[in-house]
Amino acid sequence: MGSLIGLRVQHNGAREERVISGIGRVAIGLACLLVPLSLSSCNRPAHPVEEQTVVNPDEWPSWGRTGSETHYSPLDEIDTGNVGKLKLAWHFDLEPGYTPSTPLMAEGKVFITTGHSHIRALDAVTGKPLWEYDGGTRDRATSSLQLTWGNKGIAYDTGHVFLVTTDGFVISLDAKTGKEVWKTMDFPDTAPRNANGAPRVFGGKVITGFGGGDISPARGFVSAYDAATGKLAWRFYTTPGDEVTPTNRKAEDLMRRTWPGGWKNPDGTRRGGGGTAWNAFAYDADLRLVYLGVGNGFPYNQKLRSPEGGDNLFLASVVAVDVDTGEYRWHYQICPAEQWDCTATADMTLATVELEGKARKVLMQAPKNGFFYVLDRATGEFLSAEKIAKVTWAERIDAKTGRPIENPGIRYNGKPGMFEMWPGPTGAHSWQPQAYSPQTGLVYVPIMELPALIGEGQEGGGEVSAGMGVTLIPEVELPGGHKSYLKAWNPATQAEAWRVDLPGTWPGGVMASAGGLVWQGQMDGKFVARDAKTGKELWSFKTESPIVGAPITYRVNGRQYVTVLTGAGGQGAGMQTLGNAMYRTDYRLPRRVLTFALDGRDSIPPFEVPPLVPVSDPDFKPDLARAQAGAMLFGTRACIVCHGWNAVAGGAAPDLRYSPAITDAATFRTIVKDGGFKMNGMPPFPQITDPELETLRFYLRSRAQSAPAEQKALLEKAKAARRSNAKPQDFAGKWNITIQSPVGPQKAIMDLNVSGNVITGKVVAEQGSVDLAGGFKNGRAKLEGKASMPMPITITYDVTVRDGELTGDNSNGPFGTFPVTGVR
Repeated sequence: MGSLIGLRVQHNGAREERVISGIGRVAIGLACLLVPLSLSSCNRPAHPVEEQTVVNPDEWPSWGRTGSETHYSPLDEIDTGNVGKLKLAWHFDLEPGYTPSTPLMAEGKVFITTGHSHIRALDAVTGKPLWEYDGGTRDRATSSLQLTWGNKGIAYDTGHVFLVTTDGFVISLDAKTGKEVWKTMDFPDTAPRNANGAPRVFGGKVITGFGGGDISPARGFVSAYDAATGKLAWRFYTTPGDEVTPTNRKAEDLMRRTWPGGWKNPDGTRRGGGGTAWNAFAYDADLRLVYLGVGNGFPYNQKLRSPEGGDNLFLASVVAVDVDTGEYRWHYQICPAEQWDCTATADMTLATVELEGKARKVLMQAPKNGFFYVLDRATGEFLSAEKIAKVTWAERIDAKTGRPIENPGIRYNGKPGMFEMWPGPTGAHSWQPQAYSPQTGLVYVPIMELPALIGEGQEGGGEVSAGMGVTLIPEVELPGGHKSYLKAWNPATQAEAWRVDLPGTWPGGVMASAGGLVWQGQMDGKFVARDAKTGKELWSFKTESPIVGAPITYRVNGRQYVTVLTGAGGQGAGMQTLGNAMYRTDYRLPRRVLTFALDGRDSIPPFEVPPLVPVSDPDFKPDLARAQAGAMLFGTRACIVCHGWNAVAGGAAPDLRYSPAITDAATFRTIVKDGGFKMNGMPPFPQITDPELETLRFYLRSRAQSAPAEQKALLEKAKAARRSNAKPQDFAGKWNITIQSPVGPQKAIMDLNVSGNVITGKVVAEQGSVDLAGGFKNGRAKLEGKASMPMPITITYDVTVRDGELTGDNSNGPFGTFPVTGVR
């Protein structure tokens, strides 16, 4: 049992596990001396181990395994010394659909959720299916939001499995049979909402929230239901409103003071809202506190949401409430007066950490905004925060006030142009779980370096969601961007212990285990185990599909297993697809449950990745203006949510650039407007007019025309990633360039001036001209300039010179990245 020695006691038929102290600790020390070869299993924890993190070590019954949300298991049969012998024990094939979810294990069963609340129970030893349950969302769904993505997780407690469907039903199932025990609707009205985060069961309550804060000012709340009966126990509101219950009175009074102009329009309709808590919850059983991670406001633009200013609580906050009553206890706001999709919805981890020589019970979070926070979880006291990624919106977090020292440019209201924002709206850390190991005292965080451009909303478009009041380009090519890492972070010193570069820009969720290991899936289809102390890769398994969901580990009959689901998806609003375009994230790739053990004997059949076949569309005739109009429709009619930025899919839905449906108007209408594929998860869009539908289809046909050249350019760019032998002066002069755009080759003149490593110039084409500035590094010239079509966008060039020919790519804001060639 290694570092987590326990005493097992049979009590009323249930096994308890307690941490031994005193003599037991002496025995641990002797064991380590007597068995030097087992030293890795005898590591003392770097930080105290909290008892609630070692209860039921054989099982994984919740999203983070326990209320502490550490994503850590005390099992250590598989360790740094033998993980290289890990083999596949069993697998279970899944249908296409949403699979970036975390499985559970209890009662000798592995429970999984895929698609829209399709629940299965599998035998934990063999993978044999035992029962399945369909949540029925696809039958009932009345909006595209209710069919967005799918469920990231489910919960288990005392013989029951709990799920929340994307359209709002909270359901309890009998874990033995899969039969419904109770079912209740969480959504009180028809405001646009969806639930795709994992519910939790804390203190006998099923805790659930919902999403939708990017598209309407609906009032956010978190609900708690009695786990045995399904009766609503309490509801905590995260933004102010007319309904004030005795439970919410204290919180309501506090919130209203931070919305000085109120949240209503003069006609009584709701002007400001949001604050959805759709993912992150944690629980301290001793303090009886549930911690809520609260999301962004709507509209994004605070001048529209709250014209008289204020901090607008509880947007972008961690809030502690009483588990029994839902009453407010404390809060900490990470982004006061939030207006950048700055959310506190990333995992919150509870642990005991030694700070300044004193053991402190803390809450740790690495939210979107790029800082790593440590708070006292009893009081909410701010203890520390440091940057864990590149941050331009704030200089630091003030140690005395706990408030950010903002970059003035980030308050875009009334200002021209756009602000370069690091991290962008998907964040430095999104919903993918982080993990904490008490052995090392480190938190393992999947980190992204992804910038965006943001500015005041304006006529002519640019708003990803109507009414946001902001122009936002969430995927831009900037130096240092489009990277991801696994970072090991020391919360006591607020310093990086180690990092590992990861493929693509959408890192998988993380698990840590007592064998001294950290586990994570990758976009390139590798499942990896690393040394928790150093980050060194010790084992990997190649799958045919990317892995985004977090793995789990469990034990049956003394044998330890590790389970993970394969499949891409889960990117916010279809973003983070361009940075993964080098990797096949195809919707059709096999999705499986994979389970490993030291003596596994299973294997998966060989699979050949289907080729990307361009669609045949001989009648297509280019029209740049119409293609741009279609791009705006694709961005503002929710298409990007599932089908990806620039129509480059990320695995959540088919890549429409290669879909034959876009070449036939009748087929396209049947699918998009009439809901012909609703049961496959594609919602109908009856509100789209017939002219809009054809313009949208024209845009996709344009993207299909350019897709083969883009793919070829990606492959060539990868080959050219090695250092080029070009020199700065090789770029000087006038170049006749050709851009392979969606509407055919576009000719232009690029005139470049070189001074040292600084390069400036201009590109002149029939549509207009763009001034460029940038520099030379590692044999490449990276240049950018500003244009307007119709909203402000950034035009970038990343080019090199070989044998007198200029090659590279050109990125046109939201309209795509295209191959460029040129000759003098």
